[in-house]
Amino acid sequence: ARGVVKSPSVNFRHGRNYRVIRSVVYTKDSSVLSIKPEFAEKIFSGSKRFEFRRVIFRSTLVTKVVVYASSPIQRVIGEFEIDDILSLQKGQLWHRTKRYSGIQKAFFDQYFRGRTKGFAIKIKSPYRYSTPVRLEHMCETSRPPQSFMYLAD
Repeated sequence: ARGVVKSPSVNFRHGRNYRVIRSVVYTKDSSVLSIKPEFAEKIFSGSKRFEFRRVIFRSTLVTKVVVYASSPIQRVIGEFEIDDILSLQKGQLWHRTKRYSGIQKAFFDQYFRGRTKGFAIKIKSPYRYSTPVRLEHMCETSRPPQSFMYLAD
């Protein structure tokens, strides 16, 4: 599916160049995740290879994550492919991901407090955009998702 982004034109990975027509990116395989800047930096440096979530996508079509770095950056700064999504009990999840979690065990425990199970998105091929993009240049809203949002079809 071809997509479009408001000016300025943005070059996405894999040679996709979205032309200026409307403020909606048309895709069936992408989701925007709000990620704290410190964790987004670790993703693009390669030290964080898992992104943890309490709630995961319902769609099985999502193969790519577009990274929205939350405050104070408040921009889309890159993307990555989904290698796998782990759905495990908390103890098993930490055991399988701790080496490349990019977080401390105390943060993991606090994040999943009150939950018996969690999700970890295994990151593949992270790609940082040369120029950060405002969210409204990629979709119909400037309001970032609490957890995630699908890019419009």
